[in-house]
Amino acid sequence: MNDQPTVESLGRMLGTRWLGRAFEWHASCASTNDLAAERARAGAPAGLVVATDEQTAGRGRLGRSWHSPPGENLYFSIVLRPTRPASEIPPLTLLVGAAVAVALEGLGLSPRLKWPNDVQLVDEAGKRRKLAGILTEMATAGERAQHVVVGVGLNVNGLEFPGELADRATSLRRALGRPLDRSLVLGAILDALEPLYQDFEWGGPSVAAAAWSAHAILPEPCRVAAPTGPNDWLEGTALGVDADGALRLRDDAGTIHRVISGELLP
Repeated sequence: MNDQPTVESLGRMLGTRWLGRAFEWHASCASTNDLAAERARAGAPAGLVVATDEQTAGRGRLGRSWHSPPGENLYFSIVLRPTRPASEIPPLTLLVGAAVAVALEGLGLSPRLKWPNDVQLVDEAGKRRKLAGILTEMATAGERAQHVVVGVGLNVNGLEFPGELADRATSLRRALGRPLDRSLVLGAILDALEPLYQDFEWGGPSVAAAAWSAHAILPEPCRVAAPTGPNDWLEGTALGVDADGALRLRDDAGTIHRVISGELLP
């Protein structure tokens, strides 16, 4: 299936005014986030999308690598130039997750969002499997965000996953039973994101929190691992997110904790 996105094929799918109207496609690169950041430093406009057929050094949160085989999936990064203060930018990760979920609902799926950056689908056995991940990186000057790069890795047409991923990952093709045109999927995500992002620019982080919460399964029993070490974790119930994107977790004693950084564990 030759569904390589091009300026022309993506343009036919887009209903946006500015998001994705500038577009680069690469046969291979180390990381689309790195390429997009390079373009941003050189003055690239807000809305530039940099995508690739494969990443040789794709990465996720907390320094993890991202499985990026060629010819199957979507790996893309978006250059944004928000006017909000730098302190209000982290919830953009939640906002982009919500946009992906909205786009996938349009394909007939019921995605669920796991704090802070995972998009999941529930398989026939009721097991949640990861479909997409989001990585947000920002360059600042004082209190101002010079630019933000949001990277998305989305499993579209892959059917096989290596090692430990085999038991916890899935793809759109697996879920729908058919291959999908990557231009169509990318266009749907950008169409969903543009109005959400405009609302974020006007309304701030609470917009991102509300959009994310609409697709999250809450309340939910969980453990939260902090990035400071494998033994730093809290156990309790995830209740939701505050306006700034922090997770609210109630422990067994009833104390509410605000978790700024970390990841949910089963």
